[in-house]
Amino acid sequence: MLCHLCASTITLCILWITMAQVSGQEDKEKTTALKDLLSRIDLDELMKKDEPPFTFPKTLEEFEYAFDEDGQLRHIKTGERFVFNAREDLHRWNQKRYEALGEIITQYVYKLLEEKCKLRKEVIPVDASDGEPTSFIYMSSDALTNPSKLLILIQGSGVVRAGQWARRLIINQDLNSGTQIPFIERAMEGSASSEEHVLYVWDYFVSKALAKNVFIVAHSYGGLSFVELMNQREIQVKNKVCAVALTDSSHNIWLQDTSKGTQDWMHQCCQNWVSSPEPLDTPLDSMLPDCPRFSAGTERHELTSWISFKSIFKFFSEALKAKEDEEQEENSNTVTTRSSSHKNKHQDL
Repeated sequence: MLCHLCASTITLCILWITMAQVSGQEDKEKTTALKDLLSRIDLDELMKKDEPPFTFPKTLEEFEYAFDEDGQLRHIKTGERFVFNAREDLHRWNQKRYEALGEIITQYVYKLLEEKCKLRKEVIPVDASDGEPTSFIYMSSDALTNPSKLLILIQGSGVVRAGQWARRLIINQDLNSGTQIPFIERAMEGSASSEEHVLYVWDYFVSKALAKNVFIVAHSYGGLSFVELMNQREIQVKNKVCAVALTDSSHNIWLQDTSKGTQDWMHQCCQNWVSSPEPLDTPLDSMLPDCPRFSAGTERHELTSWISFKSIFKFFSEALKAKEDEEQEENSNTVTTRSSSHKNKHQDL
């Protein structure tokens, strides 16, 4: 009996295993058939039937978006941030809309580079022939002439263009995080020290000016920058500058290692109005052998230039008159010398 039961059980197990195998084979065949059917269906074409045309606005205003004062892209009417899924279940259309907005953002950033950052576009290659593919870069006006520093910004690949770090950040976060503009502005602010800036302005502008008499007013650290200019361009400054008014200057001729010639010239052509409780124009002891010191009539550092205003221009007028008188006397001596020379020659004849 036991043996008969075991034989029946084995037969039943074999039957069930066979049925399961047949069932599994049928499911596999159905799955294969379904995949074959789906492969014959052009999903793109099927989706296109329900999509609106890919026609999008050409400007931010037409998109009804604008950047607010914080550099965030906001809807003009609702004030909401950019919404990618403008239409549900239309992912391709939403993506194309996003890309169209991205191209507008690119042009917007180019405009910022030119108008806000004052950069100019340079086409490359510079010697491109007709029909040759070209690109472009942006650069500051002094990029090739600034003797101090040069900052180069290189963005990544993909859809980002000049001036951008990430288009997605520009659209979804703000201009500061997504563009290179903060880097550009910081570089321009710190492109040179005050001394380097003064030297650059002298070389490229003041030295080329037609004015025969240049006057300088330098306040606080500006006085240090002027002295550094003297150290670098001593002969030029002496020939072109008539007088210099310093106000609470922070220069130090010893620490700045000025020459004896510079010190003598400063003593003659410069005056320093410093913060002091004494009345305006009161002579003060000079701690260093450079320019005479006078009271600015105030103990407030920031007011020294304004309180000394009239005294400074009086000093300039006196310096100019003294120079003109000296030139007139030199010219007179020259004429007298020439006249005497001609007279002696006439007597000799």
